[in-house]
Amino acid sequence: MELNKDQRVMSEEDTKPQDPNPRLASEGYSVLLDVNDGDRLVFARLSGGAILKIGNKNYSLKPLIGAPFGSLFQVESGEDGSFLSRILPVKQENNSNNVMQDSRDNRELVDNNEAQNLTGEEIEAMRREGAKGDEIIEALIANSKTFDMKTQLSQEKYKLKKQKKYAPKLLLRRPFSRSICEAYFKKYPARIGFLRVDALSLLLTMANVTAYSDVLVVDMVGGLVTGAVAERLGGTGYVCNTYKGSSPYPVEMVRMFNFSDKVLERIVQSSINELSSANTVSPEDNNQQKVCNAENNINETATSYIMVEEITVTAEARVVDNVVPESKIIKAPKAGAKASKETVEMWRENGFSSLIMAAQDQDPWSLVKDVLPLLSYSAPFAIYHQYLQPLATCMHKLQQEKMAINLQITEPWLREYQVLPSRSHPHMQMSSFGGYVLSGIRISTT
Repeated sequence: MELNKDQRVMSEEDTKPQDPNPRLASEGYSVLLDVNDGDRLVFARLSGGAILKIGNKNYSLKPLIGAPFGSLFQVESGEDGSFLSRILPVKQENNSNNVMQDSRDNRELVDNNEAQNLTGEEIEAMRREGAKGDEIIEALIANSKTFDMKTQLSQEKYKLKKQKKYAPKLLLRRPFSRSICEAYFKKYPARIGFLRVDALSLLLTMANVTAYSDVLVVDMVGGLVTGAVAERLGGTGYVCNTYKGSSPYPVEMVRMFNFSDKVLERIVQSSINELSSANTVSPEDNNQQKVCNAENNINETATSYIMVEEITVTAEARVVDNVVPESKIIKAPKAGAKASKETVEMWRENGFSSLIMAAQDQDPWSLVKDVLPLLSYSAPFAIYHQYLQPLATCMHKLQQEKMAINLQITEPWLREYQVLPSRSHPHMQMSSFGGYVLSGIRISTT
């Protein structure tokens, strides 16, 4: 029997592979693992053989595959050893307005290590017998001489401290621009040029990054800015990562965003010389690009065996790099392909719609004077730097050359607040420095 046109179309669509649900942590996805409410932040690529070390034990990440982002897991013990078990959310009544008036205080408590009747040997015996972490915590509370004398707040702190030790929890988070920036800023801020999340959002706003924009990016912070721009574009427009010389800047962080092929196709790279020159690319540049691509492929092969990437400075709590046979490795999609000649010609003729620079190791003016002419007239730009003076010098040069208007240097400021019943207040510790952003609008010099 011959199928009609509609039936043939439906059959073809049924045979096409469906994109994985972005709300679920599928196999091969990059995830951000939050251990004990921010005590450790670990990036991992999910696979059946990936292993995470918590304390002195290894735990398979296989239970995380297929779980929705935002799921909470807890360490439990069973006949086959310790494993990660998902905690299903339980609906609780909202008692935030019913704050108990507590007349107790801690003035009579003395920390002499004699308040706990349960010994370390007895706790280890409970663990060997398969007791869960919550059961150990309840036993510690029952055998504490001073727990009932503590204030309600002190009791909560006591439970939280014991929970982190005996029943650690793991939160499965989706990597996106904010979570990636916060994780790196907390542990290794130098890798992203001390770019705080509010400064990153300010860059996107000042550069007017919207759908169908063609954004020129100078990204020397590992690909964080490139990924943030691509995330906001959502598969529309282009993100062109430009660079001086023959070797593009690495953008490995883009792999953590779990972008679809549609979004990755919109992330390209091209050198400043190629974008500004009216001539075609020389054979020497093509040969040099082939060498760079070969080096990138070698690096990709070497890093594909590292299934779990760690962002932590503690030696006790570390991630075990799990190496599996090559046939089972799920490689992260590679972003930053070479821009096509047609696209480059279009940019030469029309210019880019905006510019974002984050190059903490370079003098801003040395780059701006070359990349700003690549923008269309009236296009906004935003430049980030860790220090004020390089941006002030760049701003003065732009004013002298009459290349831009509406120039301003902004210093972002961010402070988090604790919001809890009867104890809402700003955090006692905060980041006092988030860099500076120079913004403006390109104009014609003629």
